[in-house]
Amino acid sequence: MQSQATSRILMIRPVNFGFNTETAESNAFQNSQLAAQTKDTAQETAQREFDEMARQLRAMGVDVIVYDDTTEPYTPDSIFPNNWISFHASGTVVLYPMQAENRRLERRQDIVDDLRKNYHVAKVVDLTHFEQEGKFLEGTGSMILDRMNKVAFASLSPRTHPDVLAEFSRQTNYRVVSFHSADANGQAIYHTNVLMCIADTFAVVCLSAITDPDERLMVRQELEKLNKRVIDISLEQMANFAGNMLMVTTNKGQKLLVMSTRAFESLTPKQIDLLDDYTTLVHFDLSMIENNGGGSARCMMAEVHLPRK
Repeated sequence: MQSQATSRILMIRPVNFGFNTETAESNAFQNSQLAAQTKDTAQETAQREFDEMARQLRAMGVDVIVYDDTTEPYTPDSIFPNNWISFHASGTVVLYPMQAENRRLERRQDIVDDLRKNYHVAKVVDLTHFEQEGKFLEGTGSMILDRMNKVAFASLSPRTHPDVLAEFSRQTNYRVVSFHSADANGQAIYHTNVLMCIADTFAVVCLSAITDPDERLMVRQELEKLNKRVIDISLEQMANFAGNMLMVTTNKGQKLLVMSTRAFESLTPKQIDLLDDYTTLVHFDLSMIENNGGGSARCMMAEVHLPRK
């Protein structure tokens, strides 16, 4: 069985980070007021937050592969690579269709070519042609992958289309569990990874965001069938990025649950105790990245599950 977590993480160091107006319409987690106040310092502060997170993860024994963003073309969201690419233990690389036109510019062939030097790439599945049909699937933002059991959980939204999900399933043999979700204001949640995190033996999920009671029950039952202990978070905790976590491992096999400080501070003592039974919680101050980008720790990491050469 494939392992759920890896110690190899791809991250993109920002050079032009800022508030992306093209994504704000469907991403309620972006804070336009705070972004306006921090416009002049967004890049500098985000780069500092990024560097500290990468430094600490490396110090803990995580293999962090960092590529610098390029100044041209302009890609304010390049710090979130998990939306345009995913890497699989079968040697498969998947490229995804993105809703915002300026986010499509984040896709970089040079990164895939560079990784080929050390990792085995058997095939590249390119789903980007769906952009011409206005259908999107934004990587492991749109889907939460149970890699051990090959199940993809996906909340349907303007950025997560059932047709692209079906093609992903056909190309990778993942079974898809799809549902609908909304935030406290009734707006469709833009990415599944803000409401759900799946680890090896547990899952953190905001069940109350799943609007249909039958779908809510179905998602819980699916997770329990996969032998995941369900740890439920509230809508308020989700709004503080408590669903945007990722389990990684160190080179010694220690399990780490990576999140932002804002997410960690929203958790209750009981939830922290529960999670502590399974993994070590680590968190980083990502305030600038969260408020401007509308994404958090999980969005910044693309797991490299490719086999080493």
